[in-house]
Amino acid sequence: MNVVRNNEILKTAIDLDGIFRLTLNNQNNHNALSEEMMSNIQAALDESISNKKIRVVIISAEGPTFSSGHDLKELTKGRQNPDKGKNYFMTVMNKCSNLMQTIVNNPKPVIAEVNGTATAAGCQLVASCDLAYASKASTFATPGVNIGLFCSTPMVAVSRNISNKHSMEMLLTGDLISADKAEKIGLINKAVENSSLKKETLLAAQKISKKSSITLKIGKEAFYKQIDMTLSEAYDYASNVMVENMLKLDAEEGIDAFIKKRKPNWQDK
Repeated sequence: MNVVRNNEILKTAIDLDGIFRLTLNNQNNHNALSEEMMSNIQAALDESISNKKIRVVIISAEGPTFSSGHDLKELTKGRQNPDKGKNYFMTVMNKCSNLMQTIVNNPKPVIAEVNGTATAAGCQLVASCDLAYASKASTFATPGVNIGLFCSTPMVAVSRNISNKHSMEMLLTGDLISADKAEKIGLINKAVENSSLKKETLLAAQKISKKSSITLKIGKEAFYKQIDMTLSEAYDYASNVMVENMLKLDAEEGIDAFIKKRKPNWQDK
């Protein structure tokens, strides 16, 4: 692996397949999404958008906690401000919301690799990713209700992944759920043994990295745009997307390769 950037709390590296791995590395703070952590993740994701060598992003973490969510000590300190922290709280929530939307709007597929506990905004981070794989020992929760702070922003991502009943169960009880249940309700794609997690995630990333990047960009953007449309609106929109996609060089190349039973030579155009 060619290491791109390392700092105290976030490690990043890109391999020869164009797979960009971000590793949360602040175990002493349970990989909390502090302002600094969010800024580092945001910068890495921004880099993934502009760097043409990067084809897939993996978000993982060191230690027993994938991420505990917002740094409650930071938020508590903000209460010392004259407005009791209102402006600071808004700044932090906006920063987090922008980060989650960057994942969704990133033209590169983003995969969460979870080996540990993902709670509150940490669970939101997992839910915001396009795909998610977890070790069977991992657990997930939106536990804000237990401390008088409903997980309203994590709710946005979670409720767009799983059904209303399952979302409300997590949000109202705050209970931890197992990786097996997370898979069953659709919060993650697959729960695997810890020893197989990196291999499972890497296999998915490598498979995706071999696709046309322009096709992935078109498809990912279309998926998230159509999902909240009415049926007729979605079909009208998707039909136009298909037409524009058909006019791309890679669609012409891919179809020709399929007909001639050869491997496509993607130009990412």
